[in-house]
Formats: sequence, structure tokens, C-alpha cells
Amino acid sequence: MQTDFLKVEALSRVYPASRGQAPLVVFENIHFSIGKGEFVCIIGHSGCGKSTILNVLAGLDEPSAGVVIMDGREVAGPSLDRGVVFQGHALMPWLSVMKNIEFAVKSRWPDWPKDKVRSHCQQFIDLVGLTGAEHKKPSELSGGMKQRVGIARAFSIQPKMLLLDEPFGALDALTRGVIQDELLKICASTGQTVFMITHDVDEAMLLSDKIILMTNGPRARIAEIVVNTLPRNRTRNDVHKDPQYYRIRNHLVDFLVSRSREMAQAPAADSDPRHPPEVRPGEMDDDPIATPRVQKQPAMHLV
Repeated sequence: MQTDFLKVEALSRVYPASRGQAPLVVFENIHFSIGKGEFVCIIGHSGCGKSTILNVLAGLDEPSAGVVIMDGREVAGPSLDRGVVFQGHALMPWLSVMKNIEFAVKSRWPDWPKDKVRSHCQQFIDLVGLTGAEHKKPSELSGGMKQRVGIARAFSIQPKMLLLDEPFGALDALTRGVIQDELLKICASTGQTVFMITHDVDEAMLLSDKIILMTNGPRARIAEIVVNTLPRNRTRNDVHKDPQYYRIRNHLVDFLVSRSREMAQAPAADSDPRHPPEVRPGEMDDDPIATPRVQKQPAMHLV
């Protein structure tokens, strides 16, 4: 697509030995890249280090080995160039919607006059569909509305990259769907680069350009990177009608149900970890896993 905007090279995270236990290698030798404007999801079972990788990208954690390069500079700590949205909304309960977003904007542009800050914040409040709720406190908002405030706050500082750690995991299915649609619209209009953790296969297929699949931990590694060949202007109502949909979905579900465990137990393949294999199951008509013969699977959302 584009030249690499973010590069992760030889990333490892090892927790030291304690109480007579051997050191814990969460993941090792992780390599991947993200192009500017790409939406990349990462999927894997609990314990494979997804959140740790995101925290390293955010500068909130240090790797045991390896380096992260974003926009030509090494990530060495938190920065307003990277906006983070966690599963918990992390709003300040004593501040209104507007004031929560203003706090972030003033941190980014401390010299801006009050009127400019207010109009800038209003733009993003409107963007996430919270017009009219500007003066409400978090206690007066639903869970979905709180997450919208968190997303508006992250976008308001105009980060070079947005990092999302299962931001919709605690929401009901209907609310999650509405906010996913809003996120798609915002990313399409802004060209935002996004790295997102999810356990939801259907969410990954709706939102992402590429899906990184992690083997089970400990010593997790990237098994493959699935290229989402569904048209990028996909919508929730139409995405399942594409003949590629079940090929991709079945490939992802099969990985989570069986291959992630099998690959973790088997020795690493001879392939170069610096170039994880990219697969396009949506275009693989002869793949017995990717073919649409198992179309009646339940929604895949692992915890």
C-alpha cells in the first residue's frame, strides 16, 4: 500500500525470574510494519502479549529487546503523536464531556485561545454523535457514550497513530456496532493510521486492512498476517454478502480454534520472522479451510 509508517523489529518481552520460577518469555522476535493510513488488527488468545505490544507502541512499556520506529523516529516513551483508547473509558469523572476533551487539546496546543479550543473540541464531539451532551458528566452517560468521548478525545489531538485496546469489548452488540460504524467513517475521512486489539473476528474483518495472528503464549510469535481482501468501503449490512467473507472468516476462526495452539506447540517454522507470511484467504478458492462450507458458525468473540 504505502511506505512503512511504523516498523516493529525483533520485539521481545521477557519478565524476570521470581520465586524460583524461570523467566517468562511472553513473545519474541516480533516483526511487522504498518503503512500510513492502514487499519491493522491483532488477534490471539489471552496471554500472547497483544496488550503488551500495544503498550510498547504507545511508549507505556519497554521491550526486553527490539525497537519500534514510527515516522522515522524511535518510540522511547509516551507522546501525543499516539492516541490511546483502552477498554475502560478513562474519563475524569469530575469533568464534563467538553472539559474532558479540552484537557487533551490544551495539552497538545497550550497556546491556543479558549474559543479555538472550544470550537476544535466541538468538531470532534459532533463527529462521534454526542452533540447536545457537551456539559454532561461521565456519570450521566451510557457505556457507549463514554467510549465515544474517549474516541473523540483521542482523535482531537490529531495523533499520527491511534492505538485501540479492545475499546468496544465491554459494550452490548448493538452499541458496539454503532460505534464501529462511526469509527469507520472517521478513519475514512481522516486517513488515520490505527492499530487495534480485538478478540472479535467479525469486528476485525469489518474494520481492518490486515489482521495479525499471534500463536498462543508463552513464547508467542506472529503466525501470519491475513490481508483483508474485502472492498474497503464495506458496511455492516453488506459485508457478509461478499463471497470472500466466509473464506476469510473461516480461516481466522480455524486459526483461533486449532492452529494457534498447534503452532505454539510446534517448533517455529523455517520462515524468516522478519517477513511474516502474508495470506489472502479471500482469494483462495481451493483452500479447504477458507472455502465457505462452514457458514453457520456463531459469532466469534473470545475472552
